[in-house]
Amino acid sequence: MKDDIPAIGIIGGSGLYQMQELRYATEHNIDTPFGQPSDALVGGKMNGRQVYFLPRHGRGHRILPHEINHRANIYALRSLNVRWIISVGAVGSLQEKYAPRDVVLPSQFYDRTSHRAAHTFFGEGIAAHIAFAEPISTKLRNLLAESARSLDVTVHNGGTYVNIDGPAFSTRAESDFNRQNGFDVIGMTNLPEAKLAREAEIAFAAMAMITDYDCWKVEEEAVSAQTVLGHVIANAETAKKLLVDVIPRIPTEPNWPEHFALDSALVTDRTLWPAATVEKLKPILGRFLAE
Repeated sequence: MKDDIPAIGIIGGSGLYQMQELRYATEHNIDTPFGQPSDALVGGKMNGRQVYFLPRHGRGHRILPHEINHRANIYALRSLNVRWIISVGAVGSLQEKYAPRDVVLPSQFYDRTSHRAAHTFFGEGIAAHIAFAEPISTKLRNLLAESARSLDVTVHNGGTYVNIDGPAFSTRAESDFNRQNGFDVIGMTNLPEAKLAREAEIAFAAMAMITDYDCWKVEEEAVSAQTVLGHVIANAETAKKLLVDVIPRIPTEPNWPEHFALDSALVTDRTLWPAATVEKLKPILGRFLAE
Protein backbone atom coordinates (compact mmCIF):
# COMPACT_ATOMS: atom_id res chain seq x y z
CA MET A 1 0.00 0.00 0.00
CA LYS A 2 1.15 3.53 -0.73
CA ASP A 3 1.46 5.87 2.21
CA ASP A 4 -0.55 9.11 2.15
CA ILE A 5 2.70 10.94 2.86
CA PRO A 6 5.07 10.66 -0.10
CA ALA A 7 7.87 8.18 0.41
CA ILE A 8 11.65 8.44 0.48
CA GLY A 9 13.79 6.29 -1.78
CA ILE A 10 17.27 4.99 -1.01
CA ILE A 11 19.46 3.61 -3.77
CA GLY A 12 22.31 1.57 -2.35
CA GLY A 13 25.63 1.24 -4.11
CA SER A 14 28.71 -0.92 -3.66
CA GLY A 15 28.64 -2.45 -0.19
CA LEU A 16 25.11 -1.29 0.63
CA TYR A 17 22.81 -4.07 -0.52
CA GLN A 18 20.25 -4.09 2.28
CA MET A 19 18.91 -1.90 5.07
CA GLN A 20 18.25 -3.87 8.25
CA GLU A 21 17.06 -0.60 9.80
CA LEU A 22 13.77 -0.81 7.87
CA ARG A 23 10.86 -1.93 10.06
CA TYR A 24 7.88 -3.99 8.83
CA ALA A 25 9.78 -4.62 5.60
CA THR A 26 8.02 -6.00 2.54
CA GLU A 27 9.34 -6.74 -0.94
CA HIS A 28 7.87 -5.18 -4.07
CA ASN A 29 8.56 -6.74 -7.48
CA ILE A 30 7.61 -4.07 -9.99
CA ASP A 31 7.31 -4.40 -13.74
CA THR A 32 7.91 -1.14 -15.59
CA PRO A 33 7.47 -0.13 -19.25
CA PHE A 34 11.28 0.14 -19.33
CA GLY A 35 11.98 -3.36 -18.04
CA GLN A 36 12.96 -4.77 -14.67
CA PRO A 37 14.60 -2.76 -11.86
CA SER A 38 17.90 -3.95 -10.46
CA ASP A 39 16.14 -5.99 -7.78
CA ALA A 40 12.98 -6.14 -5.71
CA LEU A 41 12.34 -2.91 -3.82
CA VAL A 42 12.14 -3.31 -0.06
CA GLY A 43 9.62 -1.04 1.59
CA GLY A 44 9.30 -0.34 5.29
CA LYS A 45 9.30 2.26 8.03
CA MET A 46 12.33 4.18 9.20
CA ASN A 47 11.88 6.75 11.95
CA GLY A 48 8.18 6.86 11.13
CA ARG A 49 8.60 7.51 7.40
CA GLN A 50 7.83 5.22 4.50
CA VAL A 51 11.09 4.29 2.80
CA TYR A 52 11.83 2.14 -0.24
CA PHE A 53 15.29 0.67 -0.66
CA LEU A 54 16.76 -0.54 -3.96
CA PRO A 55 20.23 -2.09 -4.35
CA ARG A 56 21.57 -0.52 -7.54
CA HIS A 57 23.73 -3.49 -8.49
CA GLY A 58 21.28 -6.11 -7.22
CA ARG A 59 21.78 -8.13 -4.08
CA GLY A 60 25.11 -9.88 -4.35
CA HIS A 61 26.41 -7.19 -6.75
CA ARG A 62 25.38 -8.91 -9.98
CA ILE A 63 24.95 -5.89 -12.29
CA LEU A 64 27.79 -3.85 -13.78
CA PRO A 65 27.42 -0.05 -14.00
CA HIS A 66 26.76 -0.03 -17.77
CA GLU A 67 24.14 -2.77 -17.34
CA ILE A 68 22.00 -0.89 -14.80
CA ASN A 69 18.49 -0.14 -16.00
CA HIS A 70 18.29 3.34 -14.49
CA ARG A 71 14.94 4.12 -16.11
CA ALA A 72 13.32 1.05 -14.57
CA ASN A 73 14.84 1.85 -11.17
CA ILE A 74 13.62 5.46 -11.02
CA TYR A 75 10.27 4.64 -12.61
CA ALA A 76 9.65 1.90 -10.03
CA LEU A 77 10.43 4.28 -7.17
CA ARG A 78 8.18 7.01 -8.61
CA SER A 79 5.34 4.52 -9.05
CA LEU A 80 5.53 3.95 -5.27
CA ASN A 81 5.07 7.68 -4.62
CA VAL A 82 8.73 8.33 -3.85
CA ARG A 83 9.43 12.07 -4.01
CA TRP A 84 12.92 12.21 -2.44
CA ILE A 85 15.85 9.95 -3.35
CA ILE A 86 19.17 9.61 -1.57
CA SER A 87 21.64 7.74 -3.73
CA VAL A 88 24.65 6.13 -2.08
CA GLY A 89 27.66 5.21 -4.20
CA ALA A 90 31.36 4.39 -4.02
CA VAL A 91 33.61 6.92 -5.77
CA GLY A 92 37.25 7.69 -6.32
CA SER A 93 38.82 10.91 -5.09
CA LEU A 94 40.44 13.20 -7.64
CA GLN A 95 41.73 15.71 -5.09
CA GLU A 96 44.08 15.31 -2.12
CA LYS A 97 41.58 16.85 0.31
CA TYR A 98 39.06 14.02 -0.17
CA ALA A 99 40.38 10.99 1.70
CA PRO A 100 39.08 7.42 1.73
CA ARG A 101 36.04 7.09 4.02
CA ASP A 102 35.16 10.79 3.65
CA VAL A 103 31.69 11.66 2.36
CA VAL A 104 31.30 14.07 -0.55
CA LEU A 105 27.89 15.53 -1.34
CA PRO A 106 28.22 16.54 -5.01
CA SER A 107 26.52 19.69 -6.24
CA GLN A 108 27.46 19.25 -9.91
CA PHE A 109 28.00 16.51 -12.49
CA TYR A 110 30.09 16.19 -15.63
CA ASP A 111 28.77 13.66 -18.12
CA ARG A 112 31.24 11.29 -19.74
CA THR A 113 28.73 8.52 -20.35
CA SER A 114 27.83 7.06 -23.72
CA HIS A 115 24.26 5.82 -23.11
CA ARG A 116 22.50 9.16 -22.90
CA ALA A 117 19.49 8.06 -24.95
CA ALA A 118 18.63 5.76 -22.05
CA HIS A 119 18.81 8.60 -19.54
CA THR A 120 15.39 10.09 -20.31
CA PHE A 121 11.81 8.93 -20.00
CA PHE A 122 10.64 11.16 -22.82
CA GLY A 123 10.33 10.68 -26.55
CA GLU A 124 7.73 8.67 -28.47
CA GLY A 125 5.69 11.81 -29.14
CA ILE A 126 6.25 13.79 -25.93
CA ALA A 127 9.28 16.10 -25.79
CA ALA A 128 10.64 17.49 -22.54
CA HIS A 129 13.84 19.36 -21.72
CA ILE A 130 14.47 19.58 -17.99
CA ALA A 131 16.46 22.44 -16.48
CA PHE A 132 19.62 20.82 -15.13
CA ALA A 133 21.95 23.68 -14.27
CA GLU A 134 21.62 22.64 -10.62
CA PRO A 135 21.35 18.85 -10.91
CA ILE A 136 21.17 18.13 -7.17
CA SER A 137 18.47 19.16 -4.73
CA THR A 138 20.25 21.79 -2.65
CA LYS A 139 17.87 21.40 0.27
CA LEU A 140 18.30 17.64 0.43
CA ARG A 141 22.07 17.94 0.10
CA ASN A 142 22.18 20.41 2.98
CA LEU A 143 20.08 18.13 5.17
CA LEU A 144 22.58 15.34 4.52
CA ALA A 145 25.42 17.70 5.45
CA GLU A 146 23.69 18.58 8.72
CA SER A 147 23.29 14.90 9.59
CA ALA A 148 26.91 14.14 8.76
CA ARG A 149 28.16 16.96 10.97
CA SER A 150 25.90 15.91 13.84
CA LEU A 151 27.44 12.42 13.65
CA ASP A 152 31.03 13.71 13.37
CA VAL A 153 31.37 12.24 9.89
CA THR A 154 33.92 14.00 7.68
CA VAL A 155 31.74 15.57 5.00
CA HIS A 156 32.42 17.88 2.06
CA ASN A 157 29.27 19.73 1.01
CA GLY A 158 29.58 20.42 -2.71
CA GLY A 159 31.84 19.39 -5.56
CA THR A 160 31.75 17.98 -9.07
CA TYR A 161 31.20 14.29 -9.81
CA VAL A 162 32.47 13.13 -13.20
CA ASN A 163 30.48 10.12 -14.43
CA ILE A 164 32.17 7.52 -16.64
CA ASP A 165 30.67 4.33 -18.07
CA GLY A 166 32.99 1.80 -16.47
CA PRO A 167 33.21 -1.00 -15.67
CA ALA A 168 36.99 -0.48 -15.90
CA PHE A 169 38.59 2.12 -13.69
CA SER A 170 40.37 5.05 -15.37
CA THR A 171 43.75 4.99 -17.02
CA ARG A 172 46.31 7.24 -15.35
CA ALA A 173 46.06 9.66 -18.29
CA GLU A 174 42.30 9.87 -17.88
CA SER A 175 42.62 10.30 -14.11
CA ASP A 176 45.15 13.12 -14.55
CA PHE A 177 42.89 14.79 -17.13
CA ASN A 178 39.85 14.66 -14.84
CA ARG A 179 41.88 15.96 -11.92
CA GLN A 180 43.37 18.82 -13.93
CA ASN A 181 39.90 19.85 -15.06
CA GLY A 182 38.97 20.43 -11.45
CA PHE A 183 36.61 17.51 -10.97
CA ASP A 184 36.37 16.26 -7.40
CA VAL A 185 35.19 12.66 -7.49
CA ILE A 186 34.71 10.01 -10.16
CA GLY A 187 32.01 7.36 -10.35
CA MET A 188 29.96 5.27 -12.72
CA THR A 189 26.30 5.59 -11.71
CA ASN A 190 24.88 8.76 -10.16
CA LEU A 191 24.38 11.09 -13.12
CA PRO A 192 21.74 8.98 -14.96
CA GLU A 193 19.84 8.69 -11.69
CA ALA A 194 19.93 12.45 -11.19
CA LYS A 195 18.63 13.16 -14.70
CA LEU A 196 15.80 10.67 -14.48
CA ALA A 197 14.86 11.75 -10.96
CA ARG A 198 14.53 15.34 -12.18
CA GLU A 199 12.26 14.21 -15.03
CA ALA A 200 10.20 12.24 -12.51
CA GLU A 201 9.95 15.34 -10.27
CA ILE A 202 11.87 13.69 -7.45
CA ALA A 203 14.29 15.65 -5.26
CA PHE A 204 17.63 13.86 -5.59
CA ALA A 205 20.92 13.98 -3.70
CA ALA A 206 23.98 11.76 -3.84
CA MET A 207 26.18 10.54 -1.02
CA ALA A 208 29.54 9.90 -2.68
CA MET A 209 31.54 7.62 -0.40
CA ILE A 210 35.29 7.85 -1.03
CA THR A 211 37.03 4.49 -1.39
CA ASP A 212 40.31 5.40 -3.12
CA TYR A 213 42.38 8.03 -4.93
CA ASP A 214 41.55 6.65 -8.40
CA CYS A 215 45.02 6.13 -9.95
CA TRP A 216 46.48 9.66 -10.16
CA LYS A 217 48.26 9.37 -6.82
CA VAL A 218 51.30 7.43 -7.97
CA GLU A 219 52.78 6.96 -4.51
CA GLU A 220 49.78 4.77 -3.60
CA GLU A 221 48.60 1.50 -5.09
CA ALA A 222 46.35 2.05 -8.10
CA VAL A 223 42.68 1.45 -7.47
CA SER A 224 41.43 -2.12 -7.76
CA ALA A 225 38.36 -3.93 -6.50
CA GLN A 226 40.38 -5.67 -3.78
CA THR A 227 42.22 -2.61 -2.46
CA VAL A 228 39.00 -0.71 -1.80
CA LEU A 229 37.03 -3.51 -0.13
CA GLY A 230 37.77 -2.42 3.46
CA HIS A 231 36.75 1.16 2.71
CA VAL A 232 33.57 -0.04 1.02
CA ILE A 233 32.49 -1.95 4.12
CA ALA A 234 33.25 0.97 6.45
CA ASN A 235 31.49 3.41 4.12
CA ALA A 236 28.36 1.26 4.07
CA GLU A 237 28.12 1.47 7.85
CA THR A 238 28.61 5.25 7.75
CA ALA A 239 25.92 5.55 5.08
CA LYS A 240 23.43 3.63 7.19
CA LYS A 241 24.01 5.89 10.19
CA LEU A 242 23.58 8.98 8.03
CA LEU A 243 20.39 7.69 6.45
CA VAL A 244 18.79 6.87 9.80
CA ASP A 245 19.59 10.39 11.02
CA VAL A 246 18.50 12.30 7.92
CA ILE A 247 15.16 10.56 7.28
CA PRO A 248 13.20 12.50 9.97
CA ARG A 249 14.75 15.77 8.74
CA ILE A 250 13.10 15.41 5.32
CA PRO A 251 9.77 17.26 5.06
CA THR A 252 6.52 15.44 4.38
CA GLU A 253 5.21 17.78 1.69
CA PRO A 254 6.83 17.65 -1.76
CA ASN A 255 6.95 21.38 -2.48
CA TRP A 256 10.58 21.95 -3.44
CA PRO A 257 11.49 23.25 -6.93
CA GLU A 258 12.44 19.73 -8.08
CA HIS A 259 8.89 18.57 -7.43
CA PHE A 260 7.65 20.89 -10.19
CA ALA A 261 10.45 20.36 -12.71
CA LEU A 262 8.13 19.49 -15.59
CA ASP A 263 6.25 22.80 -15.37
CA SER A 264 8.95 24.42 -17.52
CA ALA A 265 10.18 21.29 -19.31
CA LEU A 266 7.29 19.90 -21.35
CA VAL A 267 7.35 21.19 -24.92
CA THR A 268 4.78 19.17 -26.86
CA ASP A 269 1.23 20.52 -26.82
CA ARG A 270 -0.94 18.25 -24.68
CA THR A 271 -3.44 17.82 -27.49
CA LEU A 272 -0.70 16.01 -29.40
CA TRP A 273 0.39 13.61 -26.65
CA PRO A 274 0.05 10.03 -27.93
CA ALA A 275 -2.26 7.99 -25.73
CA ALA A 276 0.20 5.09 -25.52
CA THR A 277 3.01 7.36 -24.30
CA VAL A 278 0.71 9.03 -21.78
CA GLU A 279 -0.26 5.62 -20.42
CA LYS A 280 3.40 4.59 -20.26
CA LEU A 281 4.38 7.71 -18.30
CA LYS A 282 1.30 7.96 -16.07
CA PRO A 283 3.24 7.86 -12.75
CA ILE A 284 5.32 10.80 -13.99
CA LEU A 285 2.65 12.82 -15.82
CA GLY A 286 -0.17 12.08 -13.39
CA ARG A 287 -0.60 15.59 -12.01
CA PHE A 288 -0.95 17.02 -15.54
CA LEU A 289 -3.58 14.43 -16.45
CA ALA A 290 -5.67 15.39 -13.42
CA GLU A 291 -5.96 19.02 -14.55
